[in-house]
Amino acid sequence: METRNLIGYKYQPEQGKTFKAIDPALGVDLPGEFYAASIAEAEAAMVLADKAFATYRNIGKAKRAAFLRAIADEIIAIGDALIERASAESGLPAPRLQGERGRTTNQLKMFADVLEEGSWVEAIIDTAIPDRQPLPRLDIRKMMVPLGPAVVFGASNFPLAFSVAGGDTAAALAAGCPVVVKAHPAHPGASAMVAEAIKKAAEKTGMPEGVFSILYDDGYAVGETLVKHPKTKIVTFTGSLKGGMALVKMAQERKEPIPVFAEMGSVNPIVLLPQALENRPEELAKLAGPITNNAGQFCTQPGLLLAVKSSGLDKFKTALATAIAGINSDTMLTPGICKNFSKLAESVLADKAVTVIAKSDKINTEKLNQGAAIVTEITASAFLADDKFKEEIFGPYSMLIVADDIAQLEEVVDSLHGQLTATIYADGNELAAYTSITDMLTNRAGRVILNGPPTGVEVGNAMQHGGPYPATSDSRFTSVGTSSIKRFVRPVCWQNWSEDLLPDELKTNNPLNIWRLFNNEWSKK
Repeated sequence: METRNLIGYKYQPEQGKTFKAIDPALGVDLPGEFYAASIAEAEAAMVLADKAFATYRNIGKAKRAAFLRAIADEIIAIGDALIERASAESGLPAPRLQGERGRTTNQLKMFADVLEEGSWVEAIIDTAIPDRQPLPRLDIRKMMVPLGPAVVFGASNFPLAFSVAGGDTAAALAAGCPVVVKAHPAHPGASAMVAEAIKKAAEKTGMPEGVFSILYDDGYAVGETLVKHPKTKIVTFTGSLKGGMALVKMAQERKEPIPVFAEMGSVNPIVLLPQALENRPEELAKLAGPITNNAGQFCTQPGLLLAVKSSGLDKFKTALATAIAGINSDTMLTPGICKNFSKLAESVLADKAVTVIAKSDKINTEKLNQGAAIVTEITASAFLADDKFKEEIFGPYSMLIVADDIAQLEEVVDSLHGQLTATIYADGNELAAYTSITDMLTNRAGRVILNGPPTGVEVGNAMQHGGPYPATSDSRFTSVGTSSIKRFVRPVCWQNWSEDLLPDELKTNNPLNIWRLFNNEWSKK
């Protein structure tokens, strides 16, 4: 495992401060001293990425697709060593990480397919109408082009799928943008292994040097340098609201402001409608799983449960309390995340308006940094009176909000902040009577779910993983699925150009055989 910073195809000299990864379950240092990048190395990575962009943006879709598939193959070739290191650094179990590796490689292959299909460029052609009255129409053609070098911040809770070769990197490389990754300090070993895989894939497929670099740092200086560097054209981030908004502020204060697509915080409310609670309270209590899986460290973990008081709700609470009590504690990703979870949970529990209805009594005392499940209860009126209850507590925590009636439940829904997801559990034709609630949830979330948990994000064409602030910094885009490529491109119009000078995507004879909007008609002609 290489612990030095990688700029293009060259590992940098061993110099400067070093740091180690920590096993959060055992509290011990893991092998490998990682070199914190210098400001000069961060600047060099961006300059090389910009140089690579001049070539990479024009590389054909077949070669770019081959590059992405080669990355997937190289990651698979690492074998179990990657899973073992990622598990040691994160505390996540091997089966979870095996699934995450599959998601990582599959989304790389998915973007390769997107490139080969070709319509992601959104080509639009309006041919000239010289005899149009009162004025002729010129020939006008438009398509998406890559923005330029992208800076990707690795996420703590997905050391593979939202990290070095995760969705952001895959989408950026597919769009034609070189990538500089700021590795997350919690899992530098797994990051180094994947970075080596990308390097090998780039070399094997003949990509320009600088198409990919990775830098390590256990502080903030390198990240700040990357965001503020004039060659950086886009930034992606998955993490806390505080961290995401700090990056947004830096980017907006630059001489040339740039977009930051930050996924930041969501409590993912679940509305339990009366008929569903009455008919299947024990079944709904299975939400204990999504609340607590992997210590609740998912961005779509349900942190709020909303219901109207009823006998069905009482049965649900009893069943949920039983289920939660029997769930083992789990190791949290880092000591800092565990400490913050405990601090925020204790702060809420100190409020007299809050009661505990469910708590895990199975704490693993042989391991450190354990997150034990807690579900609290509060009245709707108390919830509405204090905005602190609407803030995310990252971990195995959820709050049940009990309304006196449907009108008060609607008031609670109307008060919610922006969310990644919102869920409704309903039976029969019950949903038809609550269109005001469904409308409000649609206004506040990027994905609205019926009768299913919000955890589990399908990587496909129709997925929307992003919602109104504070869930993300820009709700118009997704960070998961094929549409995530749109974050890394911008539209350019070619007016009155001759056929031989146009990009292939916009030539009249359509040499790439892609779908285009040609004179207001979708066609491959």
